Amino acid sequence: MNPYILAILLFGLGLGTTITFASSHWLLAWMGLEMNTLAIIPLMAQHHHPRAVEATTKYFLTQATAAAMLLFASVTNAWLSGQWDIQQMTHPLPITIITLALALKIGLAPVHAWLPEVLQGLDLTVGLILSTWQKLAPFALILQINPTNSTILIILGLTSTLIGGWGGLNQTQLRKILAYSSIAHLGWMILVLQFSPSLTLLTLFTYFVMTFSTFLVFKLNKATTINTLATSWTKAPLLTSLTPLILLSLGGLPPLTGFMPKWLILQELAKQDLALTATVAALSALLSLYFYLRLSYAMTLTMSPNNLNGTTPWRLSSTQLTLPLAISTTMAICLLPLTPAATALLAP
Repeated sequence: MNPYILAILLFGLGLGTTITFASSHWLLAWMGLEMNTLAIIPLMAQHHHPRAVEATTKYFLTQATAAAMLLFASVTNAWLSGQWDIQQMTHPLPITIITLALALKIGLAPVHAWLPEVLQGLDLTVGLILSTWQKLAPFALILQINPTNSTILIILGLTSTLIGGWGGLNQTQLRKILAYSSIAHLGWMILVLQFSPSLTLLTLFTYFVMTFSTFLVFKLNKATTINTLATSWTKAPLLTSLTPLILLSLGGLPPLTGFMPKWLILQELAKQDLALTATVAALSALLSLYFYLRLSYAMTLTMSPNNLNGTTPWRLSSTQLTLPLAISTTMAICLLPLTPAATALLAP
């Protein structure tokens, strides 16, 4: 892609998110979300592969539907209450519609079906942008409206953690596994949103760090299926031995970074007398842990299959920058001791 066009598109992505962050008016927030969608579409379709074009079309249709729902709900709110302010949402009907529209935007279950399909059609770099940056603007809006309907949030959160765990069990494609992992993590964030918004932000930050690290590892190995992972030890033996730790951190095992948000969320849910919800969430984390363990096993404890699809690739030195990978991997593995500092910062 032409570097000038790429720069304009990335600038559009940044600007769309910033406009949504800074807006207090629904129309401006909607405009920011639309800029975001329109800026990433050329990036998604840049390879002109039928799968990429299909993924782009699916993404465009779901995002357009969500944006239309958002606009409809904000107009309804203006009609019912006479104001367009984001933080002055009082009527339950527009709040519920907007919550569902934003859930569709970020891919929460039960409106998640587009996310694995879209992510599967993209290359790993654009997939990374879709899994991280594109979640920021809708999350900012969810945090601002602070939905009062707690039941719908808990239902969205629990179904997301369960479907995110179940959906990934039978997958062999890494991008689909990462999509289901994303759905499960978003479910955890939504569960605790109404009780502790700052804890949701901490979970979002740790999810970004771990996902960034995982995508960069797969990109360095040029891996898109589980079988391709088995050949990675020939390319980067040290990184191959660290990758299971990143994956188990995503699964939420102590003493890794990913344990911190899960631990604090379960603690918060128990404080709110939601012991059953906390138990179901913790059990659903075991489902996710299974497929992270499966990836770790395929990467470190198996020899690569010697068929035509799994032949060992040429060991060419990678042109990818390794500093971002080094920083994000260190953060994905080693941040658990900072939990007291994080809790002190989160305290109101």
